[in-house]
Amino acid sequence: MTVRTRIAPSPTGAPHIGTAYIALFNYAFAKKNKGQFILRIEDTDQQRSTPESEQAIFDALRWVGMAWDEGPDSGGPMGPYRQSERMETYRQYGRELVDKGAAYPCFCTAERLNELRQKQMEDKATVGYDGHCAGLPSDEVARRIAAGEPHVIRMKVPSSGECIFKDRLRDEIRIPWAQVDHQVLLKSDGFPTYHLANVVDDHLMQITHVIRGEEWISSTPKHVLLYQLFGWQPPEFIHLPLLRNPDKSKLSKRKNPTSILYYQRAGFLPAAIRNYLGLMAYSLPDGREFFSLEDLVETFDIDRVSLGGPVFDVQKLQHFNAEYIRAMPPADLLKELKAWALNDEVWLKVLPLAQPRLEQLSDVMDKTSFLFTDRLRYEAAALIPGEMDGLEVAKLIKAAQWLLEVPGAWDTDTVRQVFERIAETKALKLKKLLPIFFVAMAGSTVALPLFDSMVLLGRDMVLRRLQYALDMLDETGVSLKGKTLKKFEKEFQSDYAGS
Repeated sequence: MTVRTRIAPSPTGAPHIGTAYIALFNYAFAKKNKGQFILRIEDTDQQRSTPESEQAIFDALRWVGMAWDEGPDSGGPMGPYRQSERMETYRQYGRELVDKGAAYPCFCTAERLNELRQKQMEDKATVGYDGHCAGLPSDEVARRIAAGEPHVIRMKVPSSGECIFKDRLRDEIRIPWAQVDHQVLLKSDGFPTYHLANVVDDHLMQITHVIRGEEWISSTPKHVLLYQLFGWQPPEFIHLPLLRNPDKSKLSKRKNPTSILYYQRAGFLPAAIRNYLGLMAYSLPDGREFFSLEDLVETFDIDRVSLGGPVFDVQKLQHFNAEYIRAMPPADLLKELKAWALNDEVWLKVLPLAQPRLEQLSDVMDKTSFLFTDRLRYEAAALIPGEMDGLEVAKLIKAAQWLLEVPGAWDTDTVRQVFERIAETKALKLKKLLPIFFVAMAGSTVALPLFDSMVLLGRDMVLRRLQYALDMLDETGVSLKGKTLKKFEKEFQSDYAGS
């Protein structure tokens, strides 16, 4: 048997550091066993998937050092490797399950499903579909489909007993079928859900080992059942522990930078990232803390993976990064600095903004240094114009953060439109709004053109700078958290819906 593993991210936002973590262990296991590592793009969410996010996945995983053997951009014998290019395959297998009586059309409206969910929550019952359409007569089903009535395809799930499956790291896992919903397999638009597409693709691409995060354990019964219904041999399941914040909560962008591309822009080294991610759930037999990707592959034993809750601590990662930088010969460090940002490509974008503001060549460092920095040094009070209070400023920064993180184009016009939208929605003049963001981005109300600077910084660094600004306000007692944040989320949705 040839070992085949895969990483299957969705192009719906910034590539997550957790994706790099899972990719690393899939890569190490495949290479240790002389197998193949596959990249698959799960882009069936047509509303949220974007070409920009897909390209960001390619760029981020390549930068971190994950070289795939097969993928959307490199091809392979079992493609296509984008789910959006495999639609008819999923529909074919969905129809097969309906023909077998293992799945059924469901005509329930969103209103009925919402009412059902609300009642189940009030009754403190298990929330899930009640099988209302599972027993509809075949002639009624045919009539309603012929009439063009919208419907989805749901999988039938046993009403009693347990799903029993084995996880290589956790041994036998038992989950009662009563806890498993009648999963939608094909949506009303004919697109598959993750669960059907995932199983079909893993089977057709001959994936032998599914190595993923432990958050998928509760969904594994749906996948096991699909393998059984199709008569296929399931892969071996290996669920890795989730990365945690230092407070042991699930890693989230509200508490930690999570975009891989942020770490690239901030000046972390790929080798340090790989090393640190490897330590999240593994240690070399000789106990070394510092090791290369080649060392990890050579010694890798999946059975030695630790199931403890790994804490992703940015300060510890900075320590690793510092050790790597200090150990470099100066010539190698210079190469890394040039690859990072000190190169002609970057400077030829920066200089047209700075040149009109230069009186001496030495001025260039003062004018542009904020573009080559992670966290700026300034006082929180600088963020707050005299006619605004701190909470009002925090809400404007948070609104910008939410609007700017939406996947899509990243250019001067797009950035400008976000701030024009905020200004219009809040009845503010741009000249009153923008000083806040000059300070957040550049540390001063006087700097290079704001929108052009934000484009140069990149979306991930801009979002991080906005979070730094919010953190700084929080240190002064201006807190946009908890109930205050939830209340503002509702205000935001009301203010910006369709505007």
